[in-house]
Amino acid sequence: MPETVKGDKPDAKAPKEMSMEVRLLLAFLLMGAVMFLTPYFVKSPPATPAKKSESASTVSGSTTPASTAPGSTTPALPKTVESSESPALPATPQQAEPSFIVDTDVFRIAFSNQGGTVRSWVLKKYKGNDNKPLDLVNTAAGTEYPFSLYFPAEKPAVNVNLAYFTQSGVPDGIGVSYQFSDGHTFIKKTFQFQQNSYLAHVTTEVTVDGKPVPNAIEWLGGFGDLTAPSEASANRALYFDVADNKLVEKNAKDAKNGPVTAGGNFSFAGIADQYFAAVFLPEGATQVTQTTFSNTVRTPFDEKPAPFPGTAVSQGADNHFAFFIGPKDLDLLRRINPKLVEVVNFGWMAFLAKPLFLVVNWMNKSFVHNFGWAIVVVTVIINVVLFPLRLSQMKSSRKMQALKPQIDALNEKYKGISMRDPRAAQKQQDQMDLYKKNGVNPMGGCLPSIIQLALIWPFYRVFTVAAEMRGASWLWVTDLSQPEHLPIKILPIILIVTQFLTQKMMPTPSTDPNQARMMMLMPLIFGFMFYQFPSGLVLYYLTSNLVMIGQTWFFNQTHAAEVAARSVTPPPKKKNGRK
Repeated sequence: MPETVKGDKPDAKAPKEMSMEVRLLLAFLLMGAVMFLTPYFVKSPPATPAKKSESASTVSGSTTPASTAPGSTTPALPKTVESSESPALPATPQQAEPSFIVDTDVFRIAFSNQGGTVRSWVLKKYKGNDNKPLDLVNTAAGTEYPFSLYFPAEKPAVNVNLAYFTQSGVPDGIGVSYQFSDGHTFIKKTFQFQQNSYLAHVTTEVTVDGKPVPNAIEWLGGFGDLTAPSEASANRALYFDVADNKLVEKNAKDAKNGPVTAGGNFSFAGIADQYFAAVFLPEGATQVTQTTFSNTVRTPFDEKPAPFPGTAVSQGADNHFAFFIGPKDLDLLRRINPKLVEVVNFGWMAFLAKPLFLVVNWMNKSFVHNFGWAIVVVTVIINVVLFPLRLSQMKSSRKMQALKPQIDALNEKYKGISMRDPRAAQKQQDQMDLYKKNGVNPMGGCLPSIIQLALIWPFYRVFTVAAEMRGASWLWVTDLSQPEHLPIKILPIILIVTQFLTQKMMPTPSTDPNQARMMMLMPLIFGFMFYQFPSGLVLYYLTSNLVMIGQTWFFNQTHAAEVAARSVTPPPKKKNGRK
C-alpha cells in the first residue's frame, strides 16, 4: 500500500422628430439587449464533487505554509526531482494501484497511477453551481485527464498516458512521485504541495534510450465550475507574454483546425474560467511553449458534448514549474506573482471596472465586512458626489416644466409640419432660443443619469469575473454574482417600484401622450432587463434609485425649486384690445 500523506488539519403620416425621451429609450433598449443577452452566451458551469475511492490511500506528512514576497516573480518551492541521466531501470509493473489522495487545508486531490494523472481536484473552500464541493476536473471527459503528457515532436512507442506508473509518497513533504519504464522510455513525475497554499510544485522528465525528449504537461477536457451552464464559453487557454507585456487568451475555436502553439518568455501559462485559474509558472527566465487544443467533451451539467479549450505547457524535456490552481482572487494572485492579476479580465472598461471593484473590496475588508453593504455604501458615496450635477438636473427640470406653456405654444404654431419642411429647422431654433434665454440646457440635466447608466457595464464585469464576489451573500441574497435564487425575485420588483417613483417625482415638460405612455413603460423595461442580472448589479441600481428619490424629495421641499421655476421668463401676454 502506498504511504498516506495528510496535512495537520482535516479536511436593454409625416414622421415626427424623435424627442429626447424616445432617443433615451432607444439607448436603454440597445443597452438592455446587449446586457440581457450577454449572460446567455457567457456563463460558467460548475464542477462535480470528488469521489472517494474505497481503496484510496491518503498520504501524510507536515509542511510549513508558503511564504512568498509580494514583489517576487515565480515562487521557489522545494524541488523533489533533479534532472539527470535516465537510470537504467527494468520495466515497471503494469498494474493498477489504489488512488493516491493528497489532503491539505485547501485541496483534496485524487491521483491515479494510470498515466500518473489527476482524476479529481477539489477546492475545499468553494462550492460548485450544484452546491457541492467544487471539483475543477471534468470527471465526465473520459480519458482526457489533467497532467497527461503531450509530445510535440518525438513520441515514445507506448502510450504513456494509459500506461501504469509506480507511485510513492515524497519523502520530505506532502506529495506523490510517479515513475514509468519499459526498458527504453523512462518518465518521472512529481507533485509536491504545502499545507495551506494554492501553490504546488510539478516536475516531469522524459528520456528514450537515455536521450531527453521534449514533453508538455496537459490540462484537457475542461476546467473550472463544470456544473454551471455554458462553462465551455467561459474556458480560456492563456499565457502572459513578458515581451509584449500582455495576456493572450485562446478559446476552443482558435484551435478548431488543430493545435496552436506559441513560445517565448512567458510569466505564466495555463487555463482558466470566470473565477478560477490553473497556471504553470516557470522558475527563472526560461523559454516556455504553450499549445492550445480543442476538446469536444460532455460535462456533469450537460450530456451534449461541447468544445472546450485545452492547454499544454512545456520548458522542454525537463519541466520544473510552480503551479497555481485556485480562485482568481486579486490579493492572492498579487502575492504570488504581480503579473498573475492579469488573469482577472475586467474587459474593455477595465479602467472603470477595476477601480470600482478595488473600492468595494476595500470597503468590505476595512469597514462593513459584507460585500452587499459595501456595494450600498459605495453607491451612496457615488450619488453624493454626483449631487451637484443632480441638483442642476432638478433645477433644469423645474425650469423646463415652467416653460411648458411656451413650448406648447411653439408646438401649436408649427403643428403639422414634417421633418423635411424648412420650418422644422426654425422650430428647433425657436426652442433653443427659448432655452438659452432662460438658462436651460435640455441635455445637461441628463449627465447624472448617463453616469449612473455608464456604471452598469463595469459593475456587471465585476460580478462576472471577481472571485471575491462569487458566493458573497447579503440579507436574503445567497450569491451576489448570480440572480436571486427565489421563484419571484425581490430586488428587481423593488427596482421597478423605485423607477416608477423616480419618474413620478421628476417633472416632465412634454404633453405628448404617446411620449408619456412610452416613458411609463421604462420601469417595466428596466425590470425586464435586470431580472436575470447578478443580484449585486440590481442592488447597485436599486440603491441609486433610492438615493435619487431622497435627493428629489429634499429638493422639492426647499426654496430652490420655487426659485428655479420663477426664474423662467413668463410668456408674452396676448393683446385683446385692452391696455
